[in-house]
Amino acid sequence: MASASSPPLVALGVLLLLSVSSAIAHGRGADQERRQRYMVVQTSHLMESKSICSGFKVTPSANGTWVPLHRPYGPCSPSEGTPPPLVEMLRWDQARTDYVRRKATGEVDDVLDPARPHVDMMQVDFMLRGTFGIGSGSGYGAAIDGDDDDDPMILAQTMAIDTTEDVPWIQCLPCLIPQCYPQRNAFFDPRRSSTGAPVRCGSRACRSLGNYANGCSKANSTGDCLYRIEYSDNRLTLGTYMTDTLTISPSTTFLNFRFGCSHAVRGKFSAQASGTMSLGGGPQSLLSQTARAYGNAFSYCVPGPSAAGFLSIGGPVEGDGGGGSGTFATTPLVRNANVINPTIYLVRLQGIEVAGRRLNVPPVVFSGGTVMDSSAIITRLPPTAYRALRLAFRNAMRAYRTRAPTGNLDTCFDFVGVTSVTVPAVSLVFDGGAVIELDLLAVLLDGCLAFAPVAADFALGFIGNVQQQTHEVLYDVAGGAVGFRRGAC
Repeated sequence: MASASSPPLVALGVLLLLSVSSAIAHGRGADQERRQRYMVVQTSHLMESKSICSGFKVTPSANGTWVPLHRPYGPCSPSEGTPPPLVEMLRWDQARTDYVRRKATGEVDDVLDPARPHVDMMQVDFMLRGTFGIGSGSGYGAAIDGDDDDDPMILAQTMAIDTTEDVPWIQCLPCLIPQCYPQRNAFFDPRRSSTGAPVRCGSRACRSLGNYANGCSKANSTGDCLYRIEYSDNRLTLGTYMTDTLTISPSTTFLNFRFGCSHAVRGKFSAQASGTMSLGGGPQSLLSQTARAYGNAFSYCVPGPSAAGFLSIGGPVEGDGGGGSGTFATTPLVRNANVINPTIYLVRLQGIEVAGRRLNVPPVVFSGGTVMDSSAIITRLPPTAYRALRLAFRNAMRAYRTRAPTGNLDTCFDFVGVTSVTVPAVSLVFDGGAVIELDLLAVLLDGCLAFAPVAADFALGFIGNVQQQTHEVLYDVAGGAVGFRRGAC
């Protein structure tokens, strides 16, 4: 006999029928609805690294202003090497996001402060890479597209892509080791480029360096303009600020591109990259320099572990498949009174969904803003939002054994002996109504929930590139919006 608090079986059956009927009325059956709320995957897909590069999912137009992107490790990378342990990646990510947060808010960043713990990092980073051509008439090095039949007069440089920096830079001769770091590409020699020239001190371009200015090569504000970039982990690059021809693709060149010609560094840099192609919002970045010619916008697609991505200057890619599935879901770029640095691109989260259900998180906890970051690894949330996500995710994953945390990832699972895994879908809900459903590899990283908390609610958060995987992310700076389109790489 049913207790007074239990619903009669007939009533319960009616409720179930209504639930199924509601799903059918909305154009989807219960099985389809469950598939949308949960993802089922073979554990071998989660744990095994692939050794074959699958290339582009979508081939951008041959006439587009775009360059291929690859991860620093994996089958699509031109560099050989084994990726470091996940713990090391997470330590690098923590140090980097701490630096970006201080940079965004204008907090004094005293790298010599003895009270600040020093993190000894490996000579690696985990930023996306793209290859650009620098100079002309250099007479050595590979052509920008790697075709031996083309004129190899443009020196190809593999550069890290960074949306939180403004001044592009590469290492240049003279550059002696250990004054400079060893790199995979040949060093650029500005003396052998027929189109290169140093920026003169006192010029408008030199003055635009602002805090990156480092004086002049001669006294009395004459001679060449010098630059200096310092990072929070005590790394530094300095040298001559110069102009030369930038080749973005075989069909697209940009004259008088301004960049730092580094003659000395301090600290550890990855030998896989010759420098950094900066895409921040400041006047020195690639975006700002090309805005008049190509529009004040760019997009990129962070590839999966065994695929290739792309960076498109001027807007979204056009090509076979249209660059992704459907139109862009957009959210406004926002301003925050505490974020005084125009370099940083901010959006605002409104909530999180797990298995199709919105978590009970007050939107106000996200009011500090969230940095769109091409180089951060994991997404960092306000503690209130993170705790709600963690609880919902753990409840949905009760069928699986847990294991010890990995670094700052505290929700990890042991899938040994398990053939397939059912994982709840996770979606990020942004201001303006954009709902971005994450791919499975954007939810789990080495068997761990790929999110972490920031120090406090209302603090600056980050959208990491693990969560951006396979989406084309459009930075429409002129239109004041960021867009997301699934299935682009």
